[in-house]
Amino acid sequence: MNYLLSIFIDFFANFGIPKEVVYIIFPIIPFCIVAAALILVVLVLVLVERKILALFTQRKGPNRVGFCGILQTVADAVKLLCKENIEPNVTDRILFSLAPIIAFVPVMVCWGIIPFSSEFDFISISVSSLLFAVIAVIPVIGVILAGYSSNNKYSLIGSVRSAVQVISYELPIMFVILSVSILASSLNIKDIILSQTSMYQVCGWYIFPCFLGFVILFVSSLAELNRCPFDLPEAESELVAGYNTEYSGMRFALFFLGEYAMLFVSSAFITALFFGGFLSPFGFYISEKIFNNNVLAQIGIYFEQAFWFFIKSFLIVFLIMWVRAVLPRLKSSDLLKFSWRILLPLSILNFIYICLFKYIVMIGGLK
Repeated sequence: MNYLLSIFIDFFANFGIPKEVVYIIFPIIPFCIVAAALILVVLVLVLVERKILALFTQRKGPNRVGFCGILQTVADAVKLLCKENIEPNVTDRILFSLAPIIAFVPVMVCWGIIPFSSEFDFISISVSSLLFAVIAVIPVIGVILAGYSSNNKYSLIGSVRSAVQVISYELPIMFVILSVSILASSLNIKDIILSQTSMYQVCGWYIFPCFLGFVILFVSSLAELNRCPFDLPEAESELVAGYNTEYSGMRFALFFLGEYAMLFVSSAFITALFFGGFLSPFGFYISEKIFNNNVLAQIGIYFEQAFWFFIKSFLIVFLIMWVRAVLPRLKSSDLLKFSWRILLPLSILNFIYICLFKYIVMIGGLK
């Protein structure tokens, strides 16, 4: 972002605006970009998931509102905006209203941590991968508050299930992040992406030396996102709608928006760790070939990097939706056993393997 900041300072200097004012205005721009991208991506994801599930279950899916049903999610968004926020008399009103905000706001912060190109990194610190893992857990606090404040036994059971899932699957995630950080010699997401640069294109991606870590992170992300087969907190056959049973209108929409936004940002995080993030799979950028390395090529590279990042992330999203279409829901006891008895030991073994792999590679490099 330093490069873009310098461009803005030079641009406003032409109008006599001091750089101190630009420092105040500039952070608003990334926030607006993140907010607009978040809403747009969620609308697209909801429509895409309906189409994919319809394809796998041999149904038509949305096909009436707009061309091929592309405006169906827009109509749903307008409906939620217009619906009344119903609040039962027996709820804890403060916590009941606060819960959707706590569940949604951290997701926007997670979007800011992900570097969608070499310059579009809004929050860049040396331990950004760990910061992402920590902030991604915060929405579960909103889920717990929603279940508790609703004064509904179904909601409470759903929120407790969500907390148990996050606790159970957070440890394997941390071991996988540490494994990738050892390979990259950094905890910064941008550095992890750049460390996957290779003269052999995709061969530098960490999916190859750390495939087991990818599988563990993918499965654990499904559990943290409450996605099938780990959707116990919202099991409609058992809990009506789980923790958000008593919610309606925009409060329900915030939970819904946060869930789908986190679906994409978790896929983007997996992309950054294992699939080279914004790096081109060809080993070069098409913009460089078209514009012959001038200023337009430099700007085009940033947008091309974002394009590759979104394409890779949507492939992960498709895989997550595919899993929902073909796998049944687990029992709560099986879910916990799978984490503590299988994923956690495998993540520790993967961590030890990556340490040995890195040591052997370093020794070979020294020779």
